[in-house]
Amino acid sequence: MDLIHPQLAAFAAVLEEGSFEAAARRLSITPSAVSQRIKALEDRLGQLLVVRQTPCRPTPAGERLLSRVRPMQALQAEALADFLPEENGTTLARSVPIAVNDDSLATWFLSALSVLHQQHGFLFDLHVDDQDHTLELLRVGTVLGAVTAVAAPLQGCEVHPLGAFRYRAIASPEFAAHHFNSGIEAAALAHAPMIVFNRKDELQWRFMRRVTRARIRPPVHYMPTSTGFVEAAALGLGWCLAPESLLDSALQTGRIVILDPTRWLDVPLYWQHAAVRSTTLQQITRALRDAAEGALIR
Repeated sequence: MDLIHPQLAAFAAVLEEGSFEAAARRLSITPSAVSQRIKALEDRLGQLLVVRQTPCRPTPAGERLLSRVRPMQALQAEALADFLPEENGTTLARSVPIAVNDDSLATWFLSALSVLHQQHGFLFDLHVDDQDHTLELLRVGTVLGAVTAVAAPLQGCEVHPLGAFRYRAIASPEFAAHHFNSGIEAAALAHAPMIVFNRKDELQWRFMRRVTRARIRPPVHYMPTSTGFVEAAALGLGWCLAPESLLDSALQTGRIVILDPTRWLDVPLYWQHAAVRSTTLQQITRALRDAAEGALIR
Protein backbone atom coordinates (compact mmCIF):
# COMPACT_ATOMS: atom_id res chain seq x y z
CA MET A 1 0.00 0.00 0.00
CA ASP A 2 1.29 3.45 -0.93
CA LEU A 3 0.16 6.74 0.57
CA ILE A 4 2.50 8.57 -1.80
CA HIS A 5 1.02 9.57 -5.16
CA PRO A 6 1.29 6.62 -7.63
CA GLN A 7 3.34 8.74 -10.04
CA LEU A 8 5.91 9.49 -7.32
CA ALA A 9 5.92 5.85 -6.22
CA ALA A 10 6.63 4.74 -9.79
CA PHE A 11 9.36 7.38 -10.16
CA ALA A 12 11.14 6.23 -7.00
CA ALA A 13 10.74 2.54 -7.88
CA VAL A 14 12.32 2.96 -11.32
CA LEU A 15 15.40 4.65 -9.86
CA GLU A 16 15.69 2.21 -6.96
CA GLU A 17 15.28 -0.91 -9.09
CA GLY A 18 17.15 0.40 -12.13
CA SER A 19 14.56 -0.41 -14.82
CA PHE A 20 10.88 -0.03 -15.70
CA GLU A 21 10.47 -3.82 -15.73
CA ALA A 22 11.88 -4.28 -12.22
CA ALA A 23 9.81 -1.36 -10.92
CA ALA A 24 6.71 -2.92 -12.45
CA ARG A 25 7.38 -6.21 -10.64
CA ARG A 26 7.76 -4.39 -7.33
CA LEU A 27 4.60 -2.32 -7.82
CA SER A 28 2.61 -5.26 -9.26
CA ILE A 29 1.69 -3.34 -12.41
CA THR A 30 2.82 -3.53 -16.03
CA PRO A 31 5.95 -1.79 -17.39
CA SER A 32 3.63 0.19 -19.66
CA ALA A 33 1.75 1.51 -16.61
CA VAL A 34 5.04 2.50 -14.97
CA SER A 35 6.08 4.34 -18.14
CA GLN A 36 2.74 6.14 -18.32
CA ARG A 37 3.01 7.30 -14.71
CA ILE A 38 6.55 8.60 -15.21
CA LYS A 39 5.52 10.38 -18.42
CA ALA A 40 2.51 11.94 -16.68
CA LEU A 41 4.71 13.15 -13.82
CA GLU A 42 7.24 14.63 -16.26
CA ASP A 43 4.45 16.37 -18.18
CA ARG A 44 3.00 17.68 -14.92
CA LEU A 45 6.34 19.13 -13.77
CA GLY A 46 7.43 20.17 -17.25
CA GLN A 47 10.86 18.50 -16.92
CA LEU A 48 12.52 15.23 -17.88
CA LEU A 49 13.09 13.24 -14.68
CA VAL A 50 14.49 9.86 -15.72
CA VAL A 51 17.21 8.99 -18.21
CA ARG A 52 15.98 5.85 -20.00
CA GLN A 53 19.08 3.67 -20.03
CA THR A 54 20.39 0.58 -18.22
CA PRO A 55 20.30 1.19 -15.34
CA CYS A 56 17.88 4.12 -15.31
CA ARG A 57 19.25 7.22 -13.61
CA PRO A 58 17.78 10.59 -12.60
CA THR A 59 18.29 13.80 -14.51
CA PRO A 60 19.33 16.87 -12.45
CA ALA A 61 15.62 17.65 -12.01
CA GLY A 62 15.02 14.02 -11.07
CA GLU A 63 17.76 14.22 -8.44
CA ARG A 64 16.06 17.21 -6.82
CA LEU A 65 12.72 15.43 -6.78
CA LEU A 66 14.19 12.17 -5.48
CA SER A 67 15.83 14.00 -2.56
CA ARG A 68 12.33 15.15 -1.56
CA VAL A 69 10.67 11.77 -2.09
CA ARG A 70 13.13 9.81 0.09
CA PRO A 71 12.00 11.37 3.41
CA MET A 72 8.37 10.99 2.31
CA GLN A 73 8.92 7.24 1.91
CA ALA A 74 10.27 6.94 5.46
CA LEU A 75 7.34 8.90 6.89
CA GLN A 76 4.88 6.82 4.86
CA ALA A 77 6.33 3.58 6.24
CA GLU A 78 5.99 4.90 9.79
CA ALA A 79 2.37 5.95 9.19
CA LEU A 80 1.48 2.54 7.77
CA ALA A 81 3.14 0.81 10.73
CA ASP A 82 1.07 2.98 13.12
CA PHE A 83 -2.30 2.57 11.41
CA LEU A 84 -1.97 -0.86 9.78
CA PRO A 85 0.37 -2.85 12.04
CA GLU A 86 -1.21 -6.15 10.98
CA GLU A 87 -0.15 -5.52 7.37
CA ASN A 88 3.44 -4.61 8.21
CA GLY A 89 5.67 -7.39 9.48
CA THR A 90 8.39 -4.78 9.81
CA THR A 91 8.39 -1.09 10.56
CA LEU A 92 9.56 -0.38 7.01
CA ALA A 93 7.92 -1.85 3.93
CA ARG A 94 11.13 -1.17 1.97
CA SER A 95 14.82 -1.07 2.77
CA VAL A 96 16.45 2.13 4.00
CA PRO A 97 19.06 3.42 1.52
CA ILE A 98 22.26 4.50 3.32
CA ALA A 99 25.68 5.53 2.00
CA VAL A 100 28.73 4.37 3.96
CA ASN A 101 32.50 4.20 3.46
CA ASP A 102 34.13 0.79 3.13
CA ASP A 103 36.31 1.12 6.26
CA SER A 104 33.23 1.73 8.42
CA LEU A 105 31.43 -1.18 6.79
CA ALA A 106 34.41 -3.45 7.54
CA THR A 107 34.60 -2.44 11.22
CA TRP A 108 31.83 -0.87 13.33
CA PHE A 109 28.89 -0.19 11.00
CA LEU A 110 27.35 -3.67 10.71
CA SER A 111 26.86 -3.95 14.47
CA ALA A 112 24.57 -0.90 14.33
CA LEU A 113 22.56 -2.42 11.47
CA SER A 114 22.22 -5.67 13.40
CA VAL A 115 20.73 -3.84 16.39
CA LEU A 116 18.31 -1.95 14.16
CA HIS A 117 17.21 -5.08 12.34
CA GLN A 118 16.70 -7.10 15.51
CA GLN A 119 14.91 -4.35 17.43
CA HIS A 120 12.87 -2.78 14.63
CA GLY A 121 13.00 -5.16 11.69
CA PHE A 122 14.67 -2.60 9.44
CA LEU A 123 16.01 -3.65 6.05
CA PHE A 124 18.88 -1.79 4.40
CA ASP A 125 20.09 -0.88 0.93
CA LEU A 126 23.77 0.06 1.35
CA HIS A 127 25.73 2.18 -1.12
CA VAL A 128 29.51 2.06 -0.56
CA ASP A 129 31.82 4.90 -1.56
CA ASP A 130 34.79 6.85 -0.23
CA GLN A 131 33.94 8.92 2.87
CA ASP A 132 34.75 12.09 0.92
CA HIS A 133 32.14 11.20 -1.71
CA THR A 134 29.23 9.49 0.10
CA LEU A 135 27.57 12.87 0.66
CA GLU A 136 27.00 13.23 -3.09
CA LEU A 137 24.66 10.21 -2.90
CA LEU A 138 22.61 12.06 -0.28
CA ARG A 139 22.62 15.27 -2.29
CA VAL A 140 21.17 13.60 -5.39
CA GLY A 141 18.56 11.66 -3.42
CA THR A 142 20.01 8.17 -3.87
CA VAL A 143 20.12 7.63 -0.09
CA LEU A 144 18.30 8.87 2.99
CA GLY A 145 21.47 9.32 5.02
CA ALA A 146 25.25 9.06 4.66
CA VAL A 147 28.34 8.39 6.76
CA THR A 148 30.68 11.12 5.51
CA ALA A 149 33.88 12.99 6.26
CA VAL A 150 32.12 16.28 5.49
CA ALA A 151 31.04 18.26 8.56
CA ALA A 152 29.16 21.04 6.74
CA PRO A 153 25.48 20.08 6.42
CA LEU A 154 23.79 19.80 3.08
CA GLN A 155 20.79 22.07 2.67
CA GLY A 156 17.85 20.44 4.42
CA CYS A 157 20.01 17.97 6.35
CA GLU A 158 21.17 17.38 9.92
CA VAL A 159 24.72 16.43 10.97
CA HIS A 160 25.76 14.23 13.89
CA PRO A 161 29.47 13.70 14.75
CA LEU A 162 30.43 10.04 15.11
CA GLY A 163 34.13 10.15 15.98
CA ALA A 164 37.32 9.66 13.99
CA PHE A 165 39.11 6.79 12.30
CA ARG A 166 42.81 6.66 13.16
CA TYR A 167 44.88 5.45 10.20
CA ARG A 168 48.41 4.07 10.56
CA ALA A 169 51.05 3.66 7.85
CA ILE A 170 51.91 -0.05 7.63
CA ALA A 171 54.04 -2.46 5.60
CA SER A 172 55.59 -5.89 5.96
CA PRO A 173 58.81 -5.97 8.03
CA GLU A 174 60.83 -6.85 4.93
CA PHE A 175 59.26 -4.06 2.85
CA ALA A 176 59.85 -1.53 5.64
CA ALA A 177 63.49 -2.57 6.03
CA HIS A 178 64.10 -2.34 2.29
CA HIS A 179 62.31 0.96 1.56
CA PHE A 180 62.17 2.82 4.88
CA ASN A 181 65.35 1.85 6.67
CA SER A 182 66.04 5.56 7.30
CA GLY A 183 62.43 6.42 8.15
CA ILE A 184 59.53 7.94 6.24
CA GLU A 185 61.29 10.41 3.97
CA ALA A 186 60.30 12.00 0.67
CA ALA A 187 62.92 10.10 -1.32
CA ALA A 188 61.78 6.75 0.08
CA LEU A 189 58.08 7.55 -0.45
CA ALA A 190 58.75 8.52 -4.05
CA HIS A 191 60.04 5.02 -4.90
CA ALA A 192 58.18 2.66 -2.53
CA PRO A 193 55.05 1.09 -4.09
CA MET A 194 51.88 2.36 -2.39
CA ILE A 195 48.47 0.65 -1.99
CA VAL A 196 45.43 2.86 -2.60
CA PHE A 197 41.74 1.89 -2.33
CA ASN A 198 40.70 3.54 -5.61
CA ARG A 199 41.23 6.76 -7.53
CA LYS A 200 38.94 8.65 -5.17
CA ASP A 201 41.04 7.70 -2.14
CA GLU A 202 43.10 10.69 -0.98
CA LEU A 203 44.30 9.33 2.38
CA GLN A 204 47.77 8.20 1.37
CA TRP A 205 48.42 11.41 -0.58
CA ARG A 206 47.22 13.49 2.37
CA PHE A 207 49.50 11.58 4.74
CA MET A 208 52.55 12.05 2.48
CA ARG A 209 51.94 15.80 2.14
CA ARG A 210 51.60 16.11 5.91
CA VAL A 211 54.87 14.21 6.52
CA THR A 212 57.03 15.66 3.73
CA ARG A 213 55.26 18.87 2.57
CA ALA A 214 56.09 17.60 -0.92
CA ARG A 215 53.95 16.40 -3.82
CA ILE A 216 55.15 12.87 -4.51
CA ARG A 217 54.13 10.49 -7.27
CA PRO A 218 55.07 6.94 -6.17
CA PRO A 219 54.14 3.70 -8.00
CA VAL A 220 50.58 2.72 -7.01
CA HIS A 221 48.49 -0.45 -6.60
CA TYR A 222 44.70 0.19 -6.69
CA MET A 223 42.89 -2.34 -4.46
CA PRO A 224 39.27 -1.57 -3.47
CA THR A 225 39.11 -3.68 -0.29
CA SER A 226 39.57 -2.48 3.28
CA THR A 227 40.39 -5.83 4.87
CA GLY A 228 42.54 -6.75 1.85
CA PHE A 229 44.70 -3.69 2.48
CA VAL A 230 46.28 -5.26 5.54
CA GLU A 231 46.80 -8.58 3.77
CA ALA A 232 48.33 -6.87 0.72
CA ALA A 233 50.74 -4.95 2.95
CA ALA A 234 51.63 -8.12 4.87
CA LEU A 235 52.45 -9.86 1.58
CA GLY A 236 54.88 -7.10 0.65
CA LEU A 237 52.94 -5.49 -2.18
CA GLY A 238 53.47 -2.02 -0.76
CA TRP A 239 52.79 0.32 2.13
CA CYS A 240 49.40 1.85 2.92
CA LEU A 241 47.25 3.54 5.51
CA ALA A 242 44.83 1.21 7.29
CA PRO A 243 42.39 1.71 10.18
CA GLU A 244 44.07 1.07 13.52
CA SER A 245 41.18 -1.20 14.52
CA LEU A 246 42.04 -3.68 11.72
CA LEU A 247 45.71 -4.11 12.62
CA ASP A 248 45.86 -6.05 15.90
CA SER A 249 46.10 -9.58 14.52
CA ALA A 250 48.70 -8.81 11.84
CA LEU A 251 50.77 -6.75 14.29
CA GLN A 252 50.74 -9.46 16.97
CA THR A 253 51.89 -12.12 14.50
CA GLY A 254 54.61 -9.83 13.12
CA ARG A 255 53.26 -9.85 9.57
CA ILE A 256 53.18 -6.04 9.48
CA VAL A 257 54.86 -3.15 11.25
CA ILE A 258 53.83 0.46 11.75
CA LEU A 259 56.26 2.57 9.75
CA ASP A 260 56.34 5.42 12.26
CA PRO A 261 54.44 5.05 15.59
CA THR A 262 54.62 8.83 16.13
CA ARG A 263 52.66 9.65 12.96
CA TRP A 264 49.07 8.88 12.04
CA LEU A 265 46.10 10.40 10.23
CA ASP A 266 42.75 10.95 11.97
CA VAL A 267 39.66 11.23 9.73
CA PRO A 268 36.51 12.53 11.49
CA LEU A 269 33.24 10.93 10.40
CA TYR A 270 29.71 12.35 10.52
CA TRP A 271 26.21 11.01 9.98
CA GLN A 272 24.12 13.29 7.75
CA HIS A 273 20.45 12.68 6.99
CA ALA A 274 17.38 14.48 5.76
CA ALA A 275 16.07 16.92 8.39
CA VAL A 276 12.58 15.48 8.89
CA ARG A 277 10.79 14.48 12.10
CA SER A 278 11.16 10.76 11.50
CA THR A 279 11.21 8.06 14.16
CA THR A 280 13.11 5.86 11.73
CA LEU A 281 15.92 8.38 11.32
CA GLN A 282 16.05 9.00 15.07
CA GLN A 283 16.46 5.28 15.74
CA ILE A 284 19.13 4.89 13.04
CA THR A 285 21.02 7.92 14.34
CA ARG A 286 20.99 6.59 17.90
CA ALA A 287 22.22 3.15 16.82
CA LEU A 288 25.02 4.57 14.66
CA ARG A 289 26.23 6.88 17.39
CA ASP A 290 26.20 4.06 19.96
CA ALA A 291 28.17 1.72 17.66
CA ALA A 292 30.65 4.43 16.67
CA GLU A 293 31.27 5.38 20.31
CA GLY A 294 32.92 2.05 20.99
CA ALA A 295 34.95 1.96 17.78
CA LEU A 296 35.99 5.48 16.81
CA ILE A 297 38.20 8.04 18.51
CA ARG A 298 36.43 10.86 20.31
